[in-house]
Amino acid sequence: MDQENVSATLTVAVPAAKVFAVLADPTTHAAIDGTGWVQEAVDRAPLTEVGQIFRMAMYHPNHPDGDYQTANKVQVLDPPHAIGWLTGTEKDDGRLEFGGWLWRYDLAPLGPSETEVTLTYDWSAVPQSIREYLQFPPFGPEHLTNSLHHLAELVSVR
Repeated sequence: MDQENVSATLTVAVPAAKVFAVLADPTTHAAIDGTGWVQEAVDRAPLTEVGQIFRMAMYHPNHPDGDYQTANKVQVLDPPHAIGWLTGTEKDDGRLEFGGWLWRYDLAPLGPSETEVTLTYDWSAVPQSIREYLQFPPFGPEHLTNSLHHLAELVSVR
């Protein structure tokens, strides 16, 4: 595969600021996740600045530990237009390591009460050493679509 990102787009009948607020709240990420891997937010503070770290409790049956934790670093924060983060791990010594993949949501207002939301998973910065033992993307494209539908359901009831 030459392309090193996948994306999906969905229009939701909610203003961009409301969609952004939900995405900037780590406590909503488990409900949005289309893979079922995100279990809950460890760090529950809203995402407010580039460089902010937030951790998520995860589960994946093929992970050596099953249950594990990710450390995510906010890379893009442009309310209410874009938000994105790198996913990595925290080592025993507290050092953070990121694998090079980025989750990003781009929000395009289509009027006062409608937003086009594009979710992109980009692994173009993943080094070869990681590609030797992880397949990219680690899920099918339907997971991005599922995530956007979960987001649409969540923002419509908030």
